[in-house]
Amino acid sequence: MNIPARKHTLQLKPGAEDCRSVACLAKGLSDENRLRILMCLSGQKKSVSKIVEEVGLSQPLVSHHLKELKRCLIVDIERNGPFIYYGLADSRILGVVQVLGSIAMDLVAARKTL
Repeated sequence: MNIPARKHTLQLKPGAEDCRSVACLAKGLSDENRLRILMCLSGQKKSVSKIVEEVGLSQPLVSHHLKELKRCLIVDIERNGPFIYYGLADSRILGVVQVLGSIAMDLVAARKTL
């Protein structure tokens, strides 16, 4: 499910409901293992066992992080018989992660030059 982009920029206000939504999204992105799982899902929906194989984490740990990512509405699930596949709820999340990565690298580089 890809959510269509808004036609205007969201203006967050202190205490607004939008701030809670953004905070939930940010919390979902605040773990290195969750980011690795999101990168793994960038191409297609995958089963837990495939994600475990690709990211090299234990199955219980991957399941825990997928539960958190689902709670934050970052991933969605697709049932196909007895199998469950996880995918990105909105592909724009990868762009957000890339921008955050770029900002993080710039901040670390700036700190090293001080």
